[in-house]
Amino acid sequence: MTATDEAGSVGPSARLLQLFEGHRLTPTQRRIAHSLVRHATEAPFLSSVEVAELAGVSQPSVTRFAVALGYDGYPALRKQLRELGGGEPAAPETPDDAVRNEHQQAVLAEIAHLRHLAELLADPEPIIRAARLLAASRPLPVLGLRAASAQARGFAYFASKVHPDIRLLDEGGSMLADRLEQARAAGASALLCFALPRYPRELMDALTVARECGLTVLTVADSAFAPVAKLSDLMLPAAVGTGLVFDTACAPMMLGRVLLQSMCDELPGAEARLEAIEQSAAARGLFLE
Repeated sequence: MTATDEAGSVGPSARLLQLFEGHRLTPTQRRIAHSLVRHATEAPFLSSVEVAELAGVSQPSVTRFAVALGYDGYPALRKQLRELGGGEPAAPETPDDAVRNEHQQAVLAEIAHLRHLAELLADPEPIIRAARLLAASRPLPVLGLRAASAQARGFAYFASKVHPDIRLLDEGGSMLADRLEQARAAGASALLCFALPRYPRELMDALTVARECGLTVLTVADSAFAPVAKLSDLMLPAAVGTGLVFDTACAPMMLGRVLLQSMCDELPGAEARLEAIEQSAAARGLFLE
């Protein structure tokens, strides 16, 4: 995805994504890249030690990361980040801005993730491209295992109101490969995958089967550098919150709804299907109001 700022130029997060794309990075290096993207405004002003602390890695790992990108060392990479115009360091927190407890911190972190998503969505092309691929698939399998199963189920519930054939795949096991092959045999051309930490091994196996079947894999994940990236034809990143005991996934959910909105524009008869569903619901007294 590509982001633009209010002036129409590419935003800092997108500039970093473009800088890192096309490089074969180790898991540790992907973690560093992900941390820099999430803190794109401050990144050009951080030392290698600060980057290491931010990413939870060693300082030599940051140096190796810079070398993997083709720079002599981290100072050269930081110079490049500054030339990209990542902005100024964030203003110091004032007493009025102080967060009182960890619950507030978690909520504000989610708000920051949603703002980052809004920045990425300034460029509509990736969403439009994904929506067209998904809308054209008959049937459309929607995959999400373990932590991502709720995202897949929520998307499938609403998508079934406008798409004629949604197939939810939210359980693993040996039959998962069978269902993917059956969907492909029935005419499916694309697969929508929701992938969140911790990434199940069987999810990677399922995506391998999907690719071998000839399905185009579109993945909503917490990072463009997630392990599933190598098995995805199109990555749509949306960060998850890690401030509580269990991760929070407001941004991936929102991205799924945005994708579904765009699919409605690509699906012939979507409005008529929605109207028919509303009439049926009213006739059956399905809802209280």
